[in-house]
Amino acid sequence: MAVKVRYALRDNALTGCLKPANPSAKKNRMRFLHTADLHIDSPLRGLSRYEGAPLERLRGATRRALERLVDLALDERVDFLLIAGDLYDRDWQDFHTGLFVRAQMVRLGRAGIAVFIVQGNHDARGVITRQIPWPDNVTVFSSRSAHTVCLDALGVAIHGHSFPDREVPEDLVPGFPPAVPGYFNIGLLHTSLTGIGGHDTYAPTTLHNLRSRGYDYWALGHIHVRQVVCEQPRVVFPGNLQGRHARETGPKGCELVTVEGGLTTARFMPLAVVCWHQVVIDLQPVKTLDELPGLVTQALQLAVHQAGDPLHAVRVILSGETGLHALEARQPGTLAAAVQAAAQDVTGMEVWIEQVRLDIRSPLNRSRLGLGNDALGELVRWVDVLASDEAALNAFCRHALADVLGKMPADVQAALAYETAGLGTDVPRLDDGPALLALLQDAEATLLARLISSEAAS
Repeated sequence: MAVKVRYALRDNALTGCLKPANPSAKKNRMRFLHTADLHIDSPLRGLSRYEGAPLERLRGATRRALERLVDLALDERVDFLLIAGDLYDRDWQDFHTGLFVRAQMVRLGRAGIAVFIVQGNHDARGVITRQIPWPDNVTVFSSRSAHTVCLDALGVAIHGHSFPDREVPEDLVPGFPPAVPGYFNIGLLHTSLTGIGGHDTYAPTTLHNLRSRGYDYWALGHIHVRQVVCEQPRVVFPGNLQGRHARETGPKGCELVTVEGGLTTARFMPLAVVCWHQVVIDLQPVKTLDELPGLVTQALQLAVHQAGDPLHAVRVILSGETGLHALEARQPGTLAAAVQAAAQDVTGMEVWIEQVRLDIRSPLNRSRLGLGNDALGELVRWVDVLASDEAALNAFCRHALADVLGKMPADVQAALAYETAGLGTDVPRLDDGPALLALLQDAEATLLARLISSEAAS
């Protein structure tokens, strides 16, 4: 549809009205896609530590997910696309990131599909320093104040406000203009609402404030898990388009929204090209190593059978009290190798084991061992002392690990810094008391198993 743009002031907010070439051709049915948190070219640090990791597919996943989003928009012939912040993960390393995204917007423009974007904390105006002119079908909302774009041919008014900087501590919603009468009103905003666990607080607001604007749909971004906050009006976080690490599990995609005859319907559309999973397997009933592969294969098939055809990246957590603990202590890596072997037997889908974590316990009677006057009892009592004193545990770990940390490869040190910033790897932090305690308990269990095994052998 050919359009021309004019700007006007309405309620002290800048308003852009897109006028159709044929104003009488107003549609009775309107469809759009709502996505957020694409984090294009997210660095995915630390993957090189995993032997056999499909590095290129993982690092290119955010780009491929955007391509699938554009394919969906073209296949469904939607009228427009909404991007609710964090299109980019950070400032571009070079212009290739911007050129890739622009090329996808051009694909949409050639099909007459408009794109409306607000910038979030990761891609705020003050974060992205390089610039490439957008194609004509793309509107990026101002970071100075909220403004409105009217699509008169559709009877839609889209209101948005971008982030000027990474840190936006104030509520932006009171600055949004009131709903345009007779139009389907959409608010486009990157926000944490009043604070949702696991996410930093940005542009905090409340459901009451959102409702006060009188809009029909709030297209939100920032929370990486899909969440329908409210149905009347519909307030939605679509989640991120592509999970980036093992803590961003489950289906990832966008919302396909249809408005017809005053009725709004929405459908979640999975688009991820890599689907992350965490699978917990209880080893308590497992008596021998030979029993493990069948149990793992069954658990993997159950976890991924409904997730479509992407690459499945799985973190397996083996838990429970098991006699296999002694075997793992004698031959470290045995259980992880058994899990990897079991994954090779999964048919009909592509599975990559991202990591095998051990949360297993020895069936040994620890309390009884702690009463002894031998090395085993001394070890148990010493661990109890450290476990009861977080400061002493922290000091011990810092001293014990000082040489190791100093000799870490550069990519692992970068991953440690990345984790400290809360950005997504699993290098343990020295200021994390529970994590240090878990490491201590794991080390104790391993030593106990080896000492007992040595005594039995002698």
